[in-house]
Amino acid sequence: MRVDLFDFELPEELIALRPARPRDSARLLHVPAAGEFEDWVVSDAPNLFRAGDLLVFNDTRVIPAALKAVRPARDPQGPVVHVSLNLIERLDAERWRALGKPGKRLKEGDGLFFDDGLFASIQGKSEDGELTLLFDRAGAALDEAIAKIGAPPLPPYIAGKRAPDNDDRADYQTIYAAKDGAVAAPTAGLHFTDDLMARLDAIGVVRTHVTLHVGAGTFLPMKVDDTSAHVMHSEWREIPVHAAEAINRAKAEGRRVIAVGTTALRSLESAANEDGSVRAEAGGTDIFITPGYRFRVVDGLWTNFHLPRSTLFMLVSAFSGLGRMQAVYAHAIANGYRFYSYGDASLLWRAE
Repeated sequence: MRVDLFDFELPEELIALRPARPRDSARLLHVPAAGEFEDWVVSDAPNLFRAGDLLVFNDTRVIPAALKAVRPARDPQGPVVHVSLNLIERLDAERWRALGKPGKRLKEGDGLFFDDGLFASIQGKSEDGELTLLFDRAGAALDEAIAKIGAPPLPPYIAGKRAPDNDDRADYQTIYAAKDGAVAAPTAGLHFTDDLMARLDAIGVVRTHVTLHVGAGTFLPMKVDDTSAHVMHSEWREIPVHAAEAINRAKAEGRRVIAVGTTALRSLESAANEDGSVRAEAGGTDIFITPGYRFRVVDGLWTNFHLPRSTLFMLVSAFSGLGRMQAVYAHAIANGYRFYSYGDASLLWRAE
């Protein structure tokens, strides 16, 4: 399909730079499989679910992957270069792939000095500017150092307008985050509070967790004109045995399965069998969902409002229909919904 089919104009003032406070005061656009859209607030969500519904959350935890370093001068009269880095993928115990600025001032063999004595050398640089960093420590010692000096890796559409601060350390993390590894938040889950969870429990909504470590590729623009030419980034995900059992039991009993976030949805659909059951498994997934895809597992999707021409807007268009999602986004823009990671939410039901 042509990528320009998924384009739309978004006023810059609708890009949220901070989350709603409290989290569940964000707006919620309810999108039934057919019929009129409904404007709600996240705290009203229990009205949209029923006893037996299964919510599937992604329990990845965002690591503080935004780092600052200094590259020393290459000659006595040369300048010291201050470098901003975003870690994007762990390669092994002591190596990470990263994006760095100013990229043109960095080359293979350069040394980078961080706070608290952390050091890395640039072991490699790809044609598109990605760096391979070899650190001077490994494993838990490296994790501890990164956690101490790093900052939340805010998306470029936020980081380009303001620096991360202490508020982001809590804001850019779900309340149920448990497993370190993401370099971007599963942002649909940012709307949930302990109070909202308790109210969902009280009406008989059940929940389970999968893990997908969100990569920085989720923010990358598509550089092709047709979706068939796009190469999807791979991300590590795990569907534990207890989650697979809960999902398969719900499907067998005719109860609805609702993914909280596109990462949870992609995790489930990447492990789906033809009959709609899921396999308990772990490993990488590069599943790319576009209109025409046949969903096997997920009945509902709780998600934020996504970027134009993005793989995520393509996914929701596959889920609810391209024409319907174009109408949904037109409604959201006309009514001042806030977009992207810190923005408002939508609850979509799968088109039949």
